[in-house]
Amino acid sequence: MISIIIPVRNERRALPETLRAVLNQVGEYEIIVVDGGSSDDTVQIANQYARVTTVVASTGRASQMNAGAQLARGEWLLFLHADTQLPEGALQLVEDIGSDQNNKAGGFCHRFSNSNWGLRLISWINNLRCKRTRVFYGDQAPFVRRSLFEELGGFPSEPFLEDVLFMEKLLEVTKPVCLPVYVTTDSRRFIQHGIWRSFSRVFLILSCHKLGLKIPARKFFAEVR
Repeated sequence: MISIIIPVRNERRALPETLRAVLNQVGEYEIIVVDGGSSDDTVQIANQYARVTTVVASTGRASQMNAGAQLARGEWLLFLHADTQLPEGALQLVEDIGSDQNNKAGGFCHRFSNSNWGLRLISWINNLRCKRTRVFYGDQAPFVRRSLFEELGGFPSEPFLEDVLFMEKLLEVTKPVCLPVYVTTDSRRFIQHGIWRSFSRVFLILSCHKLGLKIPARKFFAEVR
């Protein structure tokens, strides 16, 4: 079984479409929505779906995803951003590669919901980077066997880059699989902040991480709803 863990905070706009895309999947799975202190009706929206289990955790993607993982019953944990939709047949692909015990983790190719050429170029660059490094970002719906996730201690308790930090640990013990289908992320954050300004900021954040410098990321990670 696959446990789909969705961290949320004030995601009333994006969450319904994300859940519908999950509920259209075939296979054996459970959905765990982990709320980090929403002030809107995100939790009420999640509770409308019989197959969704809703829990509350302290604010922060790392703590929310770790809390969801503690409740998960599936062999696989798939971490899905509230504004990212799975493609048709996504879970079947995860199950297919799971038949080989050497496959322990992976993720999807990525694209934005907007067809702007700049966003398409950014996705192309990101997908090329991912295929070479096998470091998946959080908006690529990374998945991992639960036993390995627990062995590695889950996501580190950091306010930023918890996905990159975990993937770097993962690379020490396995080579994640890059599935050749695309998850689709709402482009509103990049558009509101400015596409190229956002790209430059992400590049700066990752460069600071590589150089061990303080990450000036708080403005970019501010809520956009």
